[in-house]
Amino acid sequence: MTSVPSQIRAPGWRTPLVIMVCGCLIAVIGFGPRATLGLFLTPMTAENGWSRDVFALALATQMLLWGAGQPFVGAIADRFGPVLVMWLGAVLYAAGLAWMAFATSAGELFLSAGVLIGFGLAGTSFTVVIGAFGKLLPPQWRSMSFGAGTAAGSFGQFLFSPLAVGLTQGAGWQGALVLFALVVLLIMPLSLALARPRDAVAPVQATAPQSVRHALGEAFGHGSYLLLVLGYFTCGFQVFFIAVHLPAYLVDRGLSADIGAWAIGIIGLFNIIGSLGAGYLGDKMPKRYLLAIIYLLRSLAILVFINLPASPALALTFAAIIGLLWLSTVPPTQGLVAVMFGTRWLTMLAGFAFFSHQVGGFLGVWLGGVIYERTGAYDAIWYFAILLGILSALINLPIVEKPVERPAAAAA
Repeated sequence: MTSVPSQIRAPGWRTPLVIMVCGCLIAVIGFGPRATLGLFLTPMTAENGWSRDVFALALATQMLLWGAGQPFVGAIADRFGPVLVMWLGAVLYAAGLAWMAFATSAGELFLSAGVLIGFGLAGTSFTVVIGAFGKLLPPQWRSMSFGAGTAAGSFGQFLFSPLAVGLTQGAGWQGALVLFALVVLLIMPLSLALARPRDAVAPVQATAPQSVRHALGEAFGHGSYLLLVLGYFTCGFQVFFIAVHLPAYLVDRGLSADIGAWAIGIIGLFNIIGSLGAGYLGDKMPKRYLLAIIYLLRSLAILVFINLPASPALALTFAAIIGLLWLSTVPPTQGLVAVMFGTRWLTMLAGFAFFSHQVGGFLGVWLGGVIYERTGAYDAIWYFAILLGILSALINLPIVEKPVERPAAAAA
């Protein structure tokens, strides 16, 4: 017997539209500044005399701690609502950006850009926003709202990338980071729209309420969930390697730093289309096939990009194509978790999948810096990213898209 979840309805002024708008604004602000940090690699390493692997390790640690904190943040948000974690996350995120601006040692960079921003992102990420959408919005809005929340994060990347360039030119790279820290604090008032209603209870189920322990045992004993988690590793590896190292890679190939900034921005712009499209297609076709297609197309795009002569047109075209595939994995991944296990512990279980994503991100960012310092090129990492994309396409194909069986006796 399976559970029958029903969303928690927010009364009063928190209509579905208000919830969607405020949640999407949080995703814009939460993802935007973080997506620009690769643009600070060149000026920070040049001014402080660091090698690229120092900067890469700090941002790779950020990826890892962001992912490691996500399941715990998700469990708290599922139990008590998202406002608490978003407020704490915003404070840590802003503090990390401000400290990063004035870091003068590798240790300070590690603590600010790595530790504080990493844990701050766990509390303010679109994963928490999407989890709130799953509980507060009507079920028929679910897939599209997951796509909208992801697309909003992408718009943040598009918006903040040229903003980072403009602010750096006008106020210096340190001033840009401080201003971003102030903007991040806007998450705190916006999060009130996602608050759980005071009289809300856990989602209604046909069986006994499910505990955290039972939810984890059920998920990690489910083969399809494990395949989903493994496949998500590749998404993090590819996305964060490109986000951090693409601007420097383009400079190495003779293009201007401005092209790198515009490439990151275009990725964010086109990912709006890709994320919304993935949210729409998630209701029209099997989500596992959608994920396999996305991973396979990413590998093909990378293969073509690194084997053609560098030019601004090629860089921006690659950015547009990879942007369509950038975070389009999120709606079907979140949707599969909801299909298999319902929404009661959606944020937590999606958080464990996201941890795998961030482990991949950690290795992509860190190995990118290490391989570059040792070989003077990124070629080995690009080809490894291609191989991972092919493997993930195959891993997602056997996933079974249906709710888990929950016998009444076992639930009791």
